[in-house]
Amino acid sequence: MKKNIVITGGTSGLGKALAIQYYEAGARVAILARNATRIEEMIRHHPGMIGLPVDISRKEAIHPAVGEIHAKLGTVDILFNVASSLGPSPLRLLVDTDCEDFEEALQTNLLGPFRFTKALLPSMLLREQGVVVNISSDAAVQAYPRWGAYGVSKAALDHLTRIFQVELESQGLHFLAIDPGDMRTPLHFAAVPDADPDQLRDPRDSARRIIQLIADKQFQEVRTSV
Repeated sequence: MKKNIVITGGTSGLGKALAIQYYEAGARVAILARNATRIEEMIRHHPGMIGLPVDISRKEAIHPAVGEIHAKLGTVDILFNVASSLGPSPLRLLVDTDCEDFEEALQTNLLGPFRFTKALLPSMLLREQGVVVNISSDAAVQAYPRWGAYGVSKAALDHLTRIFQVELESQGLHFLAIDPGDMRTPLHFAAVPDADPDQLRDPRDSARRIIQLIADKQFQEVRTSV
């Protein structure tokens, strides 16, 4: 698989599973995450994988990160916007959510993917090919109490994906919003500490389904679940 893959949130949960599976399939993979120690661990176990300590919620971090990606990886075939923020934890009713916590969720889950995608788009448009995958959630379509900041940000991310798709599909690009299901990830347990692990999907299974969906070019629906 001679693809160049970029994954935000690439050291944990679904992002980590995607990174490892693409790497093992022969792709060139660059991961971005806040935790430099976790990045170093991933690189140690997967030589040749590129790791960048980046907080995508910070506007000033985006263009330097994209510059490094182009220098170290070259062109990007697939971008996965996986990094997410739950918002305040333990989860709160929307009326009790501080504006700063709401803003933080939007910065990570919506503005980060928008800025990062926008910065990488010129090289994709020049080649008239590329896939951008935004990881969504059932909280984007179902109004769960106490999931307000996260749900609103993911709903907006879904619509951002739709708009990018209608604007750029004629130029060879594809945008997908994918709900990977409820998984055994740190984010899920932060939200629901007493969740039964046996009722949650292994993120490696979701990663396999997503990779297969993209390989099969199943782009008929902008938003889908796996």
